[in-house]
Amino acid sequence: MKVAFTTSSGVIVDGNFRKSDSFSVWDIGPDDSYYVTTVNITSDAGNEDDRIAARVEALKDCAIVYANQISGPAAAKLVARNIHPMKTDSCIAVEEIIGKLQDVLKGSPAPWIRKAQDKDFNIQA
Repeated sequence: MKVAFTTSSGVIVDGNFRKSDSFSVWDIGPDDSYYVTTVNITSDAGNEDDRIAARVEALKDCAIVYANQISGPAAAKLVARNIHPMKTDSCIAVEEIIGKLQDVLKGSPAPWIRKAQDKDFNIQA
């Protein structure tokens, strides 16, 4: 499944969803993971709703988005597009999150994670 991270360095989740200029996207499975791309937000014009909508649209192929901070309205817009928002509240290594997700995928993932996996499968099909 594709997972996006707000990260200024590509190493640590350290960004606010609404303010982040780029998102590092990874494809994560139970046994392997790999970097896919960096999604750059080129325009920040408009009001806050426009800024949030631009980010959600740019990440529409992702199943999960990790951010250090994410507002309620931003989280609601992600959920409306079937993207699960995850707020870290502190700086965490992308590698650590990937490892934890892989552990969950190897076991019995929660229903929302199974749904996220299905979303990614349907995109690729």
